[in-house]
Amino acid sequence: MRLTRAMESSDEAVRPRLAPHVRMVYNAARGEYALLSPELVLVINATGAAIVELCDAQRTVAEISAELRSRYDQVADGDVQRFVADLVTKHGMEIEHG
Repeated sequence: MRLTRAMESSDEAVRPRLAPHVRMVYNAARGEYALLSPELVLVINATGAAIVELCDAQRTVAEISAELRSRYDQVADGDVQRFVADLVTKHGMEIEHG
């Protein structure tokens, strides 16, 4: 996957958050999470939902990865960055620098 220009900078400076027009919902009947916006319906798994919950524009991608490593046995390097970059590309997430 080609990373967006914004994600090419250091993880230390990138602070992701959902785009203002996107919300995460949980469908209990189906047991699945989804990101909804006027132009996007994206079903995500529980790990993806955990990433989204941590994307608050306060934590960096590196901090989110570290938090997930404390919760789960296996979090591969770059997984969070790729997930965030994919959502940025789909206009479901925005990033802040600083």
